[in-house]
This record gives sequence, structure tokens and C-alpha cells, in this order.
Amino acid sequence: MNNAVKAACLALYLLAIVGAFGVLPAGVTSILQKAALILLAAHVLELLFAFKIVQRYRGPLVDSIGLTLLFGLLHWKPLMKNS
Repeated sequence: MNNAVKAACLALYLLAIVGAFGVLPAGVTSILQKAALILLAAHVLELLFAFKIVQRYRGPLVDSIGLTLLFGLLHWKPLMKNS
């Protein structure tokens, strides 16, 4: 389930980027880009809220920040459970 939602996040970002090159219809592109921006803004707020949890990642902090910006709660929630 977790992987399916992560794949959906990545698909949304990818479709928004592809739409910027004119491959998708204009109406669909604007909706996808707005949705991707809203999702990214929500993940930025999550990063600010859960930064202490994000720091628990065993790899580099920059990787954990990137994963939080891409996946948000799907990245930091398991970190909270493991500690």
C-alpha cells in the first residue's frame, strides 16, 4: 500500500513536468501542476513540522529532506515508529 501511494506521488510530479512540455492537453496540465504544487507545499510544511523526526534517518540529512519533499508523511512516519 505504501509503495502504491509513493508511486502515485511520483506519477503526479512526473505528469506535471511532462505537461509543461505541451504533451498533455492544456486543461489537464494546469490541474496536474496545481495539484503537484499543493502537494509539494504540504510536504514543505510537513518538513518544518517533523524536522526532528526527519533527522532520525540513517542516511545523509539531505536525502531525508528530499524524500520528505517527495513523499512527506510516507517517509517520516515510519521513522517516528522506529524510534
